[in-house]
Amino acid sequence: MILVEGYMDAISLHQREIHNVVASLGTALTEEQGRLLRRYSEQVLMCYDSDGAGQDAILRGLEILQNQGVDARVIQMEGAKDPDEYIIKYGSERFNLIAKNAISLVEFKVKMLTKQFNLSNATDKVSFLKKITKILSKVDNKIEREIYIEKIAEQYSISKESIYAEVNKEAYKNKSTETKLLNKSINKEKNRNEENISETILKREKMILYLLINYYDEAIIDITSNIVKEDFVYPINRKIFEIITEEKDNNKESILKVLTNLEDKEIQSQISEIMVSDYEINSIKKCIEDVIISYTRDRLNNRKNQILKELDDSNLDKEKAKSLENELSNIIIELAKIK
Repeated sequence: MILVEGYMDAISLHQREIHNVVASLGTALTEEQGRLLRRYSEQVLMCYDSDGAGQDAILRGLEILQNQGVDARVIQMEGAKDPDEYIIKYGSERFNLIAKNAISLVEFKVKMLTKQFNLSNATDKVSFLKKITKILSKVDNKIEREIYIEKIAEQYSISKESIYAEVNKEAYKNKSTETKLLNKSINKEKNRNEENISETILKREKMILYLLINYYDEAIIDITSNIVKEDFVYPINRKIFEIITEEKDNNKESILKVLTNLEDKEIQSQISEIMVSDYEINSIKKCIEDVIISYTRDRLNNRKNQILKELDDSNLDKEKAKSLENELSNIIIELAKIK
């Protein structure tokens, strides 16, 4: 997908047989737009105006798209202020060529830095090196980082050893800071969860049971296709879910009859509480979807945390680590889709 700023850019490209183009209608790309783009394309090429506002917006847009798991790149235009002017001036073939040669976020950031420093000046070159090492230290993939270092070293006449040394120093500093922040965040989250999570889960479980009891026909297939009894934290709710889903007649009347005839006073009391609670449901379909999404998100987050814990094992072999990293990447993409 090619992303441009204005509708005239999109129209002009479409008129010249370049149809995989959409416009953000302004420079402020939103998270929602990023999710929408990710739904339809794995690679987005940003082609914003060549003025200062357009170039600054590219940086923000690239970050948003990468957070959504998109392969985001930048089309570099020279000799025109926007895609409309460029394609009118140079034609479709040349536009397709610059699209093919679109650069990554890292390359774009480095290119932007070259405009800030005079690289023939020793002091500026040192400052430039410090800036690019901050960028490179945030590239998690070691092979990708190595390729960038090789390219930058050759392009700007800086020794690879100098770049590696600074990148490793910066990466270690980042890791140390992230570890402290993570520990602080975990402790804060733990304290908060101890206060709130029980109530949140209880309400969600009660809502599922309320849907199954009152809207059995609309809810049963979707809920039982995505939620199992093991997902219930509270034993009594798990038992009620089990009774409902194991009922042979499969209709609302039979469910109500079975529940009414139960002799277990604790279950009867819980059902009464479920029935009188206010869940503020405006749409049954939307409510079912939201409940399923919440459980899906929890499962993905739990698996993500489990993988992160496994990756901390120093004895983990490379093949297993690679497999876990790929799974983690897919989970992050899936989480981005449902946020």
